[in-house]
Amino acid sequence: MTTPPTESALAARSTAAGIARLVRSGELSPTDSVAASLGRITAHDDRIGAFQVVRAERALAEATALAADLRLPDLPLAGVPIAIKDNVAVRGEPMRVGSAATSDRPSPADHPVVGRLRAAGAVVVGITRVPELCVFGATDSVYGVTRNPWSLDRTPGGSSGGAAAAVAAGMVPVAHAADGAGSIRIPSACCGLFGIKPGRGVVPALLGPTDWYGMSENGPITTTVEDAALLLSVMADRPELAEVREPEGPLRIAVSIQAPLPGVTVDREHAKAVIRSAKLLEAAGHQIEAAELAVPTSAVWHTLKRWYAGAHDDAELLPQADLESRTRVHAALGARVKRHSPPMPEEADAWRMQALQFFARYDVLLAPVLANPPIAADRWGERGWARNVVANVRYAPFGAAWNLAGWPAASVPAGVHPEAGTPLSVQMVTPEGGEALLLGLAAQLERLRPWRRTAPGY
Repeated sequence: MTTPPTESALAARSTAAGIARLVRSGELSPTDSVAASLGRITAHDDRIGAFQVVRAERALAEATALAADLRLPDLPLAGVPIAIKDNVAVRGEPMRVGSAATSDRPSPADHPVVGRLRAAGAVVVGITRVPELCVFGATDSVYGVTRNPWSLDRTPGGSSGGAAAAVAAGMVPVAHAADGAGSIRIPSACCGLFGIKPGRGVVPALLGPTDWYGMSENGPITTTVEDAALLLSVMADRPELAEVREPEGPLRIAVSIQAPLPGVTVDREHAKAVIRSAKLLEAAGHQIEAAELAVPTSAVWHTLKRWYAGAHDDAELLPQADLESRTRVHAALGARVKRHSPPMPEEADAWRMQALQFFARYDVLLAPVLANPPIAADRWGERGWARNVVANVRYAPFGAAWNLAGWPAASVPAGVHPEAGTPLSVQMVTPEGGEALLLGLAAQLERLRPWRRTAPGY
């Protein structure tokens, strides 16, 4: 006779949607769901370093209280353990944003997105690490180096690297993340996960004084499209987004592997992953066309200006002596930008209008997320600013243009690099309002080419 799985075993192997269904039906308790997540954190995080804070006692207490909540059978995220990125407030916990210069005082209230997740039944088990002030594309800080579960000597990306590492190692089924220049899509691609950056205004941002001048958005990192849709529906307070529908008819899909910056070479395997994905979609009936989209130099500059100036705004009121050298240099460049050529809304409008002309012929753009495998997991904060920027740009140049446009974009797993052993991914982009379309097309790819939910060994 087969022994029925224990509640902890059910929780450990389930998706967020699966956990919520089990909890709503009474087959799994919120306490056991959270305990299973905490057990995996204990087992794996010492060598990965995904978490800044683990809320073991408080999370279990919150799960116990949730179990007695009469609303439990109706909650979309009932009993789902979730990790929150260390750049939004979690009530009762400090928000360090990866920096010794920030306050260690507990936050008095939840960020609106955290509030929505908790109201939907999710339990915050911990807070995930980021590079200082979320500026760079590898996750290390004064608090430690975060490692990629697929290859511990490589970074899980940034700035949501802790979030992606936690999900890829199965420590949580889903995580909150945020994306100012690719920071959901880059870690998702590094760790073989699905991540979606929603369009501007779909989810409350409130990520620093200026949201990097409109480039920063909150969103999910998950192992399945279903989980991402569920999480995004709660973050956006739009329940209809949870209903994922594959495209009913053929879409016009443009395929571009051209790097947006001169001097950046796209790794052959990352380019081949895009082509293989395009062929799969073509076999499914979509219209595929090679159509290189050149990002103009002006759009690149306007994106860089927001990256510099936004970091300056985030750092301005902090004790400068407590910041890393690379962050001080980056913020100082932002101060110059604000004096001589401050970011203006019409700059983003010009790029958006140019991109709309391209999308007049297409529904979706398919492109790489990464140009090269993830860079080393190392103490990049101890290296110079220029070395950080060059390393980031060479491996992950494809995301930021869509932050400037304010359009939705997603990272979809697309295999494993045969030499590096790290995941391959493709980026999907649509104009404003296309979140449901991206989710549906990604779900179709997931059905046609299923991917591993977690890294090998987890």
